[in-house]
Amino acid sequence: MNTRPGFTVLWLQSGGCGGCSMSLLCAQTPDFHAQLRDAGIDLLWHPSLSLQSGHEVIDLLHRILDGRQRLDALCVEGSLLRGPGGTGRFHVLAGTGLPMIDWVRRLAQQARHVVAVGSCAAWGGITAGGDNPTEACGLQYEDEHPGGLLGAAFRSASGLPAINIAGCPTHPQWVLDSLMALAAGEFGAEQLDALGRPRF
Repeated sequence: MNTRPGFTVLWLQSGGCGGCSMSLLCAQTPDFHAQLRDAGIDLLWHPSLSLQSGHEVIDLLHRILDGRQRLDALCVEGSLLRGPGGTGRFHVLAGTGLPMIDWVRRLAQQARHVVAVGSCAAWGGITAGGDNPTEACGLQYEDEHPGGLLGAAFRSASGLPAINIAGCPTHPQWVLDSLMALAAGEFGAEQLDALGRPRF
């Protein structure tokens, strides 16, 4: 597969159980990081797989926002918690004082692609069930209704809507195949179905 060098990926976890990350660790490879490197993918940060924390991560986020660090794919795992009362204060990114939904909105504007990893990030998932006291939603859907955190009209810098990798949890190969197709420049609007899911 012909890849663009250094396809950068930032992975954030929002309101969820972390099951998609756990599933990802079950990918059929003896060396997960080597598989990403071989595909030309540079995992800038993942909350469970990266050594950096605290100020190092906050510095990375600011470098992305001010254009010093390119971001090819923003991956979000878990539903987006808008509560209470739309403030997002139910989930504040540690050390920043800012709600995760604010970070996601701002980073999505910088990313070439935005990827919802799992049913929670895509549609709100189990967190949005019942009375939904946390006001949980997906990146671009609220259940099957377009909208979500980013709004139905959102398009990333690539011109694509949020790419919804379905599953609870996702199949690890679906995530890897999607990222590798994006890194190779082999992913366009025709690869998405009506709900923004990769057709393959």
